[in-house]
Amino acid sequence: MTSVYDKVIEGVLNKDRRMVARAISLIENNDNGRTKILSEIYPHTGNAYVIGITGAPGAGKSSLVDCLLSTLRQQGLSVGVIAVDPTSPFTGGAILGDRIRMQEHALDKEVFIRSMGTRGSLGGLSRATKEAVQVLDAAGKDVIIIETVGVGQSEVDIIKYADTTIVVLTPAGGDSVQTIKAGIMEIADIFIVNKSDLPGADRTASEISMMLDLGGSLREWRPSIVRTITLDGSGITDMHKAIFEHRDFLENSGHLQKVRKERIRRDIIDLIEYRIKSTVWEQISGSEEFDLLTNQIMSRETDPYTAAAQILTGINLDKCKV
Repeated sequence: MTSVYDKVIEGVLNKDRRMVARAISLIENNDNGRTKILSEIYPHTGNAYVIGITGAPGAGKSSLVDCLLSTLRQQGLSVGVIAVDPTSPFTGGAILGDRIRMQEHALDKEVFIRSMGTRGSLGGLSRATKEAVQVLDAAGKDVIIIETVGVGQSEVDIIKYADTTIVVLTPAGGDSVQTIKAGIMEIADIFIVNKSDLPGADRTASEISMMLDLGGSLREWRPSIVRTITLDGSGITDMHKAIFEHRDFLENSGHLQKVRKERIRRDIIDLIEYRIKSTVWEQISGSEEFDLLTNQIMSRETDPYTAAAQILTGINLDKCKV
């Protein structure tokens, strides 16, 4: 008998938009069928090229994604977009809706747009984001764009998911590019100076170039610097060109396979960590022993290290599940 999950899997592989949406919802909600869906679609993944776009709020990331979508569709490419929004602390859902942005493409059957919340992930981007990429990949998307919330750890986390990472800056983004966190500068494969019709665009581009010069030649790829104005489409063709130049570099140098192999290693470790953490928490949450040890630590009768070791001796890892 065919299960609901079998129908979802079949629908994803047949590029059924409704089933793609349902698969992502099941994954986001950590449904019991999540592992079955992901494991059975996995052999059909690995074909999509993933582009990450990050930057400060107000930099115009969504407008850039909208313009890039148009260019990719003109190429005849099928595109998926995951817009990672802040999670509502009350509902757990993404604050911004699926189609508040990028309305023009909502009815295009070769475009799938989904907003996802960070869901309080300590790592910035939620585990479901990566798994949604796998669903869109299995559904035959040629290119998948992840637009991050643009604040905190999620900016740096994007490098774990994307083949090409784009950092979006604006001339009005601060007194100096030097104020930008070093980690953000280091993850960029392409810098976009958006709203470059504003005063200070030349200075911003020059400062990025100088910072790259100061960084030396440790990286084989020197990040491109592209100026854009989304209002009139200026620079969008250059952005598109820079993306595919970086893709060609990765493929020709062998870096793409290395990066993806490392990503698989990290995925395995992440899953193991998640299984162990979940199992431990399920077994100790609300237990008398946990409460007793907490109180003993408070009164300095014991310490967290001894308590953790004591708890681990009683944990049954056979109950782990992904």
